[in-house]
Amino acid sequence: MSQSFESVVQSLSTPRAFRAMMRHLLVIAMLIVMLYPLFWMISASFKPNQTVFADTGLIPREFTWENYSQGWTALNYGFERFFFNSTLVAVACVIGNLMACSITAYVIARLRFVGRNFVLGIVLLTIMLPHHVLLIPQYIMFSWFGWVNTFWPLVLPKFLATDSFFIFLMVQFIRALPIELDEAARIDGCGPVRLFFHIILPLTMPALITTAIFTFVWTWNDFFTPLIYLSAPSMFTLPLALRAFLDSTGTSSYGSLFAMSLLALGPIVGFFFAAQKYLVEGISTTGLK
Repeated sequence: MSQSFESVVQSLSTPRAFRAMMRHLLVIAMLIVMLYPLFWMISASFKPNQTVFADTGLIPREFTWENYSQGWTALNYGFERFFFNSTLVAVACVIGNLMACSITAYVIARLRFVGRNFVLGIVLLTIMLPHHVLLIPQYIMFSWFGWVNTFWPLVLPKFLATDSFFIFLMVQFIRALPIELDEAARIDGCGPVRLFFHIILPLTMPALITTAIFTFVWTWNDFFTPLIYLSAPSMFTLPLALRAFLDSTGTSSYGSLFAMSLLALGPIVGFFFAAQKYLVEGISTTGLK
């Protein structure tokens, strides 16, 4: 035992091993700092509401499940309603981005037409355009359509290829595919439509999965856009419902807020881990590398 301990000490005494150990310790320390708020929220969700901030330890002195049962029915509607609303909006946005962005990226990357580079330049310029610049014109337009307090302002823009970031990501991916595949498909009689659905689309699966993950996470966590367009409690998504814990009554229910926030993280964490391999593959094989 003493010899093995001495060998470990000797191996760590070299400068290279010491630097490696210090790097690992630094990464572990940063990981603890980053995860501490999450651990604190988990702990606070099991504390009585009056001791959430008084009991600062990670292990609750008084353990309770009431925050989950009370938080689920604290608002005018059960929390399953808000989960359904967020799921509906997130899934619709994912479908819209996958359809619209993939077709737009294919047209820009593969088809030859006048002004193709100009269109790509416009797409890239819109990435740098702040969302708040378009907020008032979009609100006026959706108000004319009578779509305020509906899900249409949240979902419809995704079907019109408004997320330029994903268009650029897919353009970079499609450009990396061999052009000989297109030529061979045309020789076999494929037109542009069949070429897209039978050749290009299956090969862009890593980029599509990356788009789906980012779209789902960003839509699920989006607070600003639903705040602008949704006012009826029955239409609230999860971020708006969580905010209601702070102003629905005279006192704030922090325990229930943390409990429901923890439940709201579940679909995101599950969706991310289910597609983690494809996310890494999609990022490493596109223009983000």
